[in-house]
Amino acid sequence: MKYGTWTVSSYDPAAAEALCRAGLSPITAAVLCSRGYETPGQAHALLATDNPLSDPLALLDMDKAAARVRRALEGGEHIAVFGDYDVDGITATCLLTEFLRERGGHVTSYIPARMEEGYGLNEIAIRALHDKGVQLIVTVDCGITASSEASLCRQLGIDLVITDHHECKASLPEAAAVVDPHRKDQPLPHIELAGVGVAFKLAAAIAGEQDKLLDEYCDLLCLGTVADVMPLTGENRTMVARGLHALSSPKRVGVAALLRECAAGRQAVNAGTIGYTLAPRINAAGRMGAVEVATELFLTRDKARAAELAAQLCKLNRKRQDVEAGIYAEAVSMLPAGRHPEAIVLSSESWHQGVVGIVASRLAEEYSCPTFLICLDGDKGKASSRSYGGFNLFHSLEVLSGLLESYGGHELAAGFTIRRERIEPFREEILRLSGEFSRSDACNRALSVDCEIPARLLTLSNIAALDELEPCGAGCPRPVLYMRNLTITDLTEVCGGKHLRLRLSNGRESWGAIFFSTDARRAGVSQGDLVEIAYTPQINEFRGARSVQLNLIDIRPDEASRAALLNEQAYYRQFLNGEALSRAAVDALLPERQDFVVVWKYLRASAVRGVVLEDFGCLCRKIARFAAQPCSFGRTRMCLDVFAELGLLQITQRPKLVRIRLLPGARKADLEKSVILNTLRKQKAGSNYGSESGIV
Repeated sequence: MKYGTWTVSSYDPAAAEALCRAGLSPITAAVLCSRGYETPGQAHALLATDNPLSDPLALLDMDKAAARVRRALEGGEHIAVFGDYDVDGITATCLLTEFLRERGGHVTSYIPARMEEGYGLNEIAIRALHDKGVQLIVTVDCGITASSEASLCRQLGIDLVITDHHECKASLPEAAAVVDPHRKDQPLPHIELAGVGVAFKLAAAIAGEQDKLLDEYCDLLCLGTVADVMPLTGENRTMVARGLHALSSPKRVGVAALLRECAAGRQAVNAGTIGYTLAPRINAAGRMGAVEVATELFLTRDKARAAELAAQLCKLNRKRQDVEAGIYAEAVSMLPAGRHPEAIVLSSESWHQGVVGIVASRLAEEYSCPTFLICLDGDKGKASSRSYGGFNLFHSLEVLSGLLESYGGHELAAGFTIRRERIEPFREEILRLSGEFSRSDACNRALSVDCEIPARLLTLSNIAALDELEPCGAGCPRPVLYMRNLTITDLTEVCGGKHLRLRLSNGRESWGAIFFSTDARRAGVSQGDLVEIAYTPQINEFRGARSVQLNLIDIRPDEASRAALLNEQAYYRQFLNGEALSRAAVDALLPERQDFVVVWKYLRASAVRGVVLEDFGCLCRKIARFAAQPCSFGRTRMCLDVFAELGLLQITQRPKLVRIRLLPGARKADLEKSVILNTLRKQKAGSNYGSESGIV
């Protein structure tokens, strides 16, 4: 299991039928009803892609920002558009740069070098721009925490206009204008915009209109909004829908070249194409210290140059993948053995600052906890963090700001700098905060599943009709469906073990399935297992043939197996705690001689270089198939503990896997000498035998 628990919603069949009569397909109707959109009016309001755009001047200080930039244009001042090195920041920088240049502006675009300057407005950049004669700096997707940098701008005689969308601190930088939808004094309702969205609003305020401007820049708006995981509702939905339409026939030569280079233009471009194909390649430029490749790609009008730049981006992305794999492997090896972590805080001098964020995201999802990865350089470290379960990163960094040199970001992703000697106190405090949060009602580590639908609805036409939900993303995600009582009839690791391909059957029908970014061991499954799945259906096209494919979000043993496992885990904890055991507990834990034989034979047969590394539940199921007899968690665990006690093997409990190392030269051991086994036998004999409830 990837997620600890699943929350499976349900729907009213009558309401779903009403949505079908209103023109929606059966699966779409079921999903919308499970999300609370039960009437045609509610459904169409959610899915509408013609929502009106909000007034740019509704954002505080937008009038001041637009007026200052207009004055710079009219006076021929040298303007710098200062951005960030992710997709949102790159598209925002290119949008405003192009907009101002087309209106005669003398504009320099500037995105800081990630390794040398770090995130956001900084002294190195400000002084360099001052030396070039820049009179006005306009930030996009950054700057909201740059108070000292704003002070330096004033000292040097540079005016500063800040546009950002990140969380604000209690006090704002002193600038000519500070535009941010998250300003604490911003009148309600808050406008949820990406950094590129705020930059677009500034351009619209300067131009005095939005609709024509939206047609011109909807491609960049779409890329930045989707990549930054903004809610695809309201005006964001309008912007993204318009952008996806434009991307189907891109006018920007750089976008067209990138689509060709990564073969993403063969089918209709949707939000998933951006999130999984385009965004990683654009981000790779900033991550690998070559952000100028991406900015030039979006600004160039030379087709040949665009093709070269797109090829460079894809090459950078492949390099990023290799670096990421190395950091991930090292980080996993550094995790402490034993129980699941409340939070992950790791540091290293060898990690690449541009890549740790994506590794942190992967670890946060895989280990279901907030993750902080710190790149050390001398006596300081720069960190990237990712949230899980609703843990508010920005708030936690505010609370611990006394331990930090600087910090910024938002609820789900944040960065900070910290002195080396403060990392351990920071780790202790983050573990405390995360632990308190995980025990609160606010924590939600469950996978949200829309609903279970009848297997008969999984037709090509119904799955194709799920495009009714597009654009899908935050606020309107792709459907996650539920299916039970499936047997894994085939299982293969593909792409060098990166992904898991399965065949699943309910006895009447079977489906091909793919589980990305995992292997059989991490998924905890093997061929023959009876399982339940959370999945998103899609249409797979291969050599002209179209078939239904299930994209797995998670997979777990069937309900009966899970219930038995939980019971026996509870019995095992009682035994470790020295509690009196009930009759049922002793029967579940006490192995017979044949159990020892079977477990030992399986370990000897399956160990690779003397080691077995498995999800424990999967290990039990494999032993059962190996021996063609039932194999429970409780008895298997006690067999292993006895073997370890007698010096035959070593057990290391990792957060999601158990590592069993057979000791070289270990000979047969006398089970009668096991304290563990004799303790259980005494309980069975009744000298210390508890009642069924475990109470003496």
